[in-house]
Amino acid sequence: MFNRVCIIVLDSVGIGAMPDAHEFGDVGAHTLGNIFSKIKKLELPNLYSLGLGHIKDARLPKIGKPLASFGRLAAKTKAKDTTSGHWELAGLVMDPPFATFTNFPDDLLKQWLRKAGMAEKWLANRPASGTQIIDELGEEHIKTGAPIVYTSADSVFQVAAHEEVIPIKSLYHLCQIAREMLSDDLVVGRVIARPFVGNPGNFTRTKNRRDFALPPVGKTMLDALQEKGQTTLGIGKIDDIFCNQGVAHSNHTTNNTDGITATIEALKNNNSDTIIFTNLVDFDMQYGHRNDTRGYAQALEQFDSCLPRILDALRPSDLLLLTADHGCDPTTPGTDHTREYVPILAYGGGQAVDLGTRSSFADVAATIYEALGHGAWPIGESFYSKISGDTDDVFLCNNHE
Repeated sequence: MFNRVCIIVLDSVGIGAMPDAHEFGDVGAHTLGNIFSKIKKLELPNLYSLGLGHIKDARLPKIGKPLASFGRLAAKTKAKDTTSGHWELAGLVMDPPFATFTNFPDDLLKQWLRKAGMAEKWLANRPASGTQIIDELGEEHIKTGAPIVYTSADSVFQVAAHEEVIPIKSLYHLCQIAREMLSDDLVVGRVIARPFVGNPGNFTRTKNRRDFALPPVGKTMLDALQEKGQTTLGIGKIDDIFCNQGVAHSNHTTNNTDGITATIEALKNNNSDTIIFTNLVDFDMQYGHRNDTRGYAQALEQFDSCLPRILDALRPSDLLLLTADHGCDPTTPGTDHTREYVPILAYGGGQAVDLGTRSSFADVAATIYEALGHGAWPIGESFYSKISGDTDDVFLCNNHE
């Protein structure tokens, strides 16, 4: 049994197209494999030592015997978005998934702006890359004051505005109104405030992004643990994704560097939280959506360089889980998330086994719930017995000294 679990979600680090990828337009997607093929080199010695390259169809180097249990997770939810991915990792499968759109009804947008006391004028209202849309329409937005509304293949309603045209508080208020409106017949997973600054030809998005998500539509493993007196520390955007439901404490970091630092500090200093749940957003936000293959590779290498410090901060009774929530292959023509398997690396318990291909992200929740001594979670299949030693399929002991 483990006393504490640290989950680190490498946001969008997919490991190959799922069998239904054609339904999402994602045939051939393979975030890690395609980055490796394009860059020709991906220096991830610590992730490779844990077993990343041993995962089925990883298309990455297999170096030595794995120090961690390794496998890949399939998403049972028919979606490829951040919210449903994290919810499924926490033991909640959505059926049906959130709605997606190519544009939003004009009547809805008019009502939205009326409620905000603004002129009934908006820009875009179509799928778009966040950086491209402000480059294209930022100048018109400054001239007219009309918010830029856009979406993607995910279930999102995004509002971009220059901080000197629509101040931060006003932008958040706009998004709160939209959140209330997009919760019944038109159920959208996230409303996202996307503030930016600068001048035409030199616009830059700021760190004042804020996500307005729906609370989980059912009970998650985090809720169940909270009922049992065990608490969760959310690092990064975990608090937004779960609307603080089941998340007792939060450290809302906004980039990988701060998220990694906060995770290490929590592992070293925390005495009460049972779950340390971290989202590292830069892979997705800074590089995947911007088709920046080299930047994505560098971010992976930067995380890998920090991994020994994370391992050193673990206690003997800790379990570390490294995974992702979806793919976002930067080598593909589009800028949306991609329908992919995600890796799972489980470090702790003295075992290193092949976990194979798991049928649901919810296997993570089932494993954590059993590993903390609470028996079976109703969704997903636990791999706790494999990583705790109740198996013959063992590579070697992975105790870290």
